[in-house]
Amino acid sequence: MDIGAADFERLLPCLRDLIRRAAFLALDMEFTGLHSTFPCNNEPSLFDSPVERYLKARQSVQRFTVTQLGKCSSDAQNDLPGYMIHSYNFFLFPSTLGVTDVEFSLSASSIQFLFHHGFDYNKFLKDGIPYMNEVQEEIFSQNLLSGSWKVNSVLDRDVLKKAIDEVTCWIAAAEEDDTMILQDLSVCQIFEVQLVLRQALQNVWTQPLGNEKVIVKKVSPENRRLLENSPDDSCQKELILLSARGFTTLFQTLVKAKKPLVGHNMLMDLMHLHDKFYKPLPESYEEFKRNIHDLFPVLIDTKTVTKSIWKKWQFPWVSNLLEVYEVLFSSDLNPKDPTCPVIALASDCSRYAEKKSPHEAGYDAFLCGSGKVLLQHLCRVCVETWHDAVEADPSFSQYLTVLDEYLNKVNFIRGGVSSINFSGKDAPCQHPPVLVLHVRGSPELNERQIYQEFKHLCRFDVRRLSKNQFLLLSNKFKLVRLVLRDYKHHPHLQVSVYRHWRHSPPVNCLLQVSGIVALWSLLAFVLGGAPCRP
Repeated sequence: MDIGAADFERLLPCLRDLIRRAAFLALDMEFTGLHSTFPCNNEPSLFDSPVERYLKARQSVQRFTVTQLGKCSSDAQNDLPGYMIHSYNFFLFPSTLGVTDVEFSLSASSIQFLFHHGFDYNKFLKDGIPYMNEVQEEIFSQNLLSGSWKVNSVLDRDVLKKAIDEVTCWIAAAEEDDTMILQDLSVCQIFEVQLVLRQALQNVWTQPLGNEKVIVKKVSPENRRLLENSPDDSCQKELILLSARGFTTLFQTLVKAKKPLVGHNMLMDLMHLHDKFYKPLPESYEEFKRNIHDLFPVLIDTKTVTKSIWKKWQFPWVSNLLEVYEVLFSSDLNPKDPTCPVIALASDCSRYAEKKSPHEAGYDAFLCGSGKVLLQHLCRVCVETWHDAVEADPSFSQYLTVLDEYLNKVNFIRGGVSSINFSGKDAPCQHPPVLVLHVRGSPELNERQIYQEFKHLCRFDVRRLSKNQFLLLSNKFKLVRLVLRDYKHHPHLQVSVYRHWRHSPPVNCLLQVSGIVALWSLLAFVLGGAPCRP
């Protein structure tokens, strides 16, 4: 089910109730870009430590914004051994209501990718639900209380100018209690038009009429004072703040609920959640980890789980979320198991059962939620089969214990650790040994040229070590052995296993300096000679 700004406030009570009742929640997000090309070395690399990767990703998160957020809530059912899935697709757009104008970048490839998968940019731009983080909300609240209201959007300024001109022309000839209607306004513009008109004209009163209209009424000064003190005033500061906060209100409900949060390759999702709805991302990686753990004490990354069970129990190798879902629901893997939980889609979300919509945030959240249920069941069956103790109709807490070793471990794509542990220390992953490439008798080469040289054999990440030396790192042991063999007698490219004491420039420099010092000490001793006897 798609939800935009026009329907959000009406559906908010129901959405909050679903979060509170959920056994767990699954999230997925789509962005205007993934990896920023500025600076040029911002691409993920196998050489990246968690801190280095976080700082790279932080730059990208600060440049791009969220276009869609999918939320899937799963209620445990009393009348069947399974879950009722409610999946919603939220279109989001940064709040323009009285806050500093938000700037964001667009990646051409990301925009094209989303368009190819049916993304509706009209809904994103025209009906996106506003949101703000705590810092933006504080600035907004201060401006609202002080009355220093500023309209940042050029479009909104044009709409306001037109509304003021229409009302000014009308009110000159209008009688008391006469009314007129302003039409075709967005949710933000409805508040801005009312605030500006009330501030500029003391003999009018305004009320919203539906989702796109404002009714303007000519009133006496006495009646105006009475209306301003009415508890039903639609422009109360609390209501304006609620509207400007938009999706952040639902995010805060999500945080307070402390439900297990499920995602797939969810590091970027968590970083955007922190930056867009909580606080700007801190410079400290450890502070980011602490904040996320405080917000979401239980995280389950289905990518982390599938990577592990693929190694342990020969789970079929899959590369994306849709493939995980299809494998889990295949008859070969799950042949009519009576203990398998039933997954039912709520009536307002049934289209995901009828049509695949990959890379639509709501659909991907549905895949995450459904896949998580089947994954934990699969893990449980694999573990308990060894003890011949598969129990029928287990509780959700029993299911969750099966995933204990994966909790709060978020997949780390191509880096120095296999996952980020949000509740402890990150464990390093086992990569093949780093190789060092020495270029001999050739013109100076760069990282891109070295990458192209080895591309036909193995995908190496390349990092320059010195003028004619490069570090090569792969995640495939077999291909590393192949490169060492094939380049053993190469006339220009000498490849060997990297040894820190032998190849590190600082170590080499230290050894050279130590050698020079030792040589001079020896010369001084020899040339000084033994002391002369009288």
